[in-house]
Amino acid sequence: MSDWFAQYNYIVVIILMMTGLYIVFSSRNLIKKLAGLSVFQTSLFLLYITIGKVSGGQPPILLEDKSYGKDGGGQSLLSGPVEVAAGDAAFILPGPGSDVLYSNPLPHVLILTAIVVGVATLSIGLALTVRIREVYHTIEEDEIEAADFVYNLEGTAD
Repeated sequence: MSDWFAQYNYIVVIILMMTGLYIVFSSRNLIKKLAGLSVFQTSLFLLYITIGKVSGGQPPILLEDKSYGKDGGGQSLLSGPVEVAAGDAAFILPGPGSDVLYSNPLPHVLILTAIVVGVATLSIGLALTVRIREVYHTIEEDEIEAADFVYNLEGTAD
């Protein structure tokens, strides 16, 4: 049972993912489908953020500190920390020999991009739903399919 609590992030991801997928497949309302898609996307964001977390890792932020490392000096890139000048400030970058563990920022950057794409997708879906509502006077898929069927048979709109 303690293994379940140790992996609670993954349990939450699975519950959110299955809930979103169920809403998308079971609902015939276009707004509810978009809400289910948003829940599904949120579960994927949480999954990637969970995978990107490094236990005991620090954020990869450059510190303006001259006493970084064991000897505090600017050694070569292959042996330890390296001092980098950026304008008036000098930063110490840890080399391969340092004991500092950093989290990988790439998953977080990708999730920020995915959030922007998700918001854009949702807004386009809502705009299409508004346009469908103007044309068909409903957002229920059954009624839209029935109206299309009548139009294709008779060639006239009601």
